[in-house]
Amino acid sequence: MQFIEAETFDQWRAAARALIASTTPPDQVSWNGDANQPSLFSSDDEDRNLAEREKAPAFTVPKNFIELAKIVACHKDPQRWELLYRTLWRIKHGEPHLLVVETDDDVHRLGQMRKAVSRDVHKMKAFVRFRRLEHNDDIEAYVAWHRPDHRIVRLAAPFFARRFKAMNWAIFTPEESASWDQTTLTYGDGVPSSETPDADVLEDLWKAYYASIFNPARVKVATMKREMPVRHWPTLPETELIPELLRQASSRVETMIETHEGFASTATSFLPTDRSLHSLANAAECCRACDLHQHATQTVFGRGPIDAKVVLVGEQPGDQEDIAGEPFIGPAGRLLNIVLEESGIARSDIYLTNVVKHFKFTQQETSRGKRRLHKKPDSREIFACRPWLEAELQSIKPQAIVCLGATSAQALFGRDFRITQQRGLVTATEWSKRTIATWHPAAVLRMPDETRRQQMRNQMVNDLQLVGG
Repeated sequence: MQFIEAETFDQWRAAARALIASTTPPDQVSWNGDANQPSLFSSDDEDRNLAEREKAPAFTVPKNFIELAKIVACHKDPQRWELLYRTLWRIKHGEPHLLVVETDDDVHRLGQMRKAVSRDVHKMKAFVRFRRLEHNDDIEAYVAWHRPDHRIVRLAAPFFARRFKAMNWAIFTPEESASWDQTTLTYGDGVPSSETPDADVLEDLWKAYYASIFNPARVKVATMKREMPVRHWPTLPETELIPELLRQASSRVETMIETHEGFASTATSFLPTDRSLHSLANAAECCRACDLHQHATQTVFGRGPIDAKVVLVGEQPGDQEDIAGEPFIGPAGRLLNIVLEESGIARSDIYLTNVVKHFKFTQQETSRGKRRLHKKPDSREIFACRPWLEAELQSIKPQAIVCLGATSAQALFGRDFRITQQRGLVTATEWSKRTIATWHPAAVLRMPDETRRQQMRNQMVNDLQLVGG
């Protein structure tokens, strides 16, 4: 048994390279194990040991594994090194395409850890608030203190260096820190929050700005607390304003409705008085809530019975749908037809629509001319188009709704919804007591692994059968 202690990705990589070279299986390695056992990195000659292992014979590793490992290395789970090495061993010993098998236990766990770290980085970018220090030799400096869930400073600091490249700043966390002198990023130890400065005049400016952009029409307290965890509030000056802003929300919404403030840039402005499907479809042809109408051939509204018991919601129309003006008639639609038949559901009995009603694409030059390639709609476009979908659902009042893919699922369940984790769960929403998400048929078609592709297709059939009865 080899006992190895690693604190950083570079240390783990050097040790893993040497272990793979010596054909040491995962069950013969204890990562950060018994403190009384000799460790590769615990002696005075740590740097020499690391350098020696860097000289181990090189071998090819998939680029996506390296990118994954660098992120997972920042997770605080003590089992991360063991999990990474076991996955690397499997990739090098007969499973080169392991990472595409999302149902594999190791791959699934790594994916969860990556998402946790990535989300933590996102929150750090969103919640860090700099405070100005007193002038020192005529040089302004700014500091911030943040409490992340994981050791993410080295992942997030380059963003701040790019964003605030003309500032001298430092970001402190309990375990590590980063500083920028307008030229070089430097990393160091963490500090407690008590050692950071108190509020400065910049906070008053920030509070004024936050109050001006606060939209009471979109307030969902539970979602706000989930997206802006209460434990971060002490370092966010704007949170002092939230109780009063919430108390004023109702009256401010009434004022916004009377003056149409904040609604002109969504499809709300284009909704007809008559909310029948026929009227909605006609009105949608004139929608100019976002810029997608400028390039698409036409609006592709939903199709199906006005009293359909089941509604299927996709992301957006594709190339063929844009030309024909009908949803789900391209390759994804043909696969959907097969899956519906296997599920015992007649396509003629269901209503098919998309979150976004215009085709978003990029053009690519090929030997046969230009091709229009699907491009995912952004949050602004989804938000602008969402009133059409809500109006469709309110008109039909379906017994069940099936979200095809992550975009439609997040539109109905919220941005925190994860298709890989919550697919197949029947949940009540404001539009139907039986709302479920499954794979988008386009995602199944794009899956390179045949076994995984068939598995996803079978899961689609099972999910549709849950609501088709």
